[in-house]
Amino acid sequence: MAWLDAHARFDPDRHHAPVVGIAATLGHHDSGLHAHRRGQLLFTFQGCTRITLQRQLCLLPPSRAAWIPPGTPHRAVMQQSVEYRSIYLTPALCADLPSQVRIIEVSPLLRAVLEPIAHAAFDSDWMQGRNAHLLGLCLEEIRQAAPQPMLLPLPQDKRLAPLLKTLEQLPPALAVLEQQIGASGRTIGRILQRETGMSYQQWRQQWRLMRAIELLATGRSLSYCAFELGFASDSVFIAFFKLMTGLTPKNYLR
Repeated sequence: MAWLDAHARFDPDRHHAPVVGIAATLGHHDSGLHAHRRGQLLFTFQGCTRITLQRQLCLLPPSRAAWIPPGTPHRAVMQQSVEYRSIYLTPALCADLPSQVRIIEVSPLLRAVLEPIAHAAFDSDWMQGRNAHLLGLCLEEIRQAAPQPMLLPLPQDKRLAPLLKTLEQLPPALAVLEQQIGASGRTIGRILQRETGMSYQQWRQQWRLMRAIELLATGRSLSYCAFELGFASDSVFIAFFKLMTGLTPKNYLR
């Protein structure tokens, strides 16, 4: 295990143990685009982490975890100060784990086993004794964890490039987007359906949900989020959030 500061660099592939864990506190950190041979489970206590993949935008809210399979190019941007735990598993240990990036619920059991794994020495023996039991529980909890709707597929068609240049801003209404890119709503819908599996309205709503969680997790008020995301009132925003997640914003972040 290593405690890392904001300027530390860590390469899990330099180590030989099947499991390598770290505990870190980083502030306004940008990992840059990278990949490692190991699978990674990234768990954050607070703050919000945006993970950019080749064709997806992924959001890691506080108290959830991101599973990143071996060899997946990704870039993690952490806003504000983020305390996290990260464990790296050899490809052999990842054989029965999800083959795609996903955000998962962190059960009390998974949270409990992550701590000793993240704090274990880099040369720990993971094949027997207490460590073997911890590892087995960790792998099973990752396999069984409920996925969270925190992935936004990104269309690759050049006609929609202007849409992706302003991912910090609320995507425009369909009629406005038609004017901006010179394509009909039907054409835009076909592109989105083909490349993301969503209609434009579904894609825009997914963006709104992820941006709402990002804003709330970094300290923005309900009223600010409702205004920023184009909702008529706080109550309309709360109803939207509950429809998408099953929870109110307050309960989700709790």
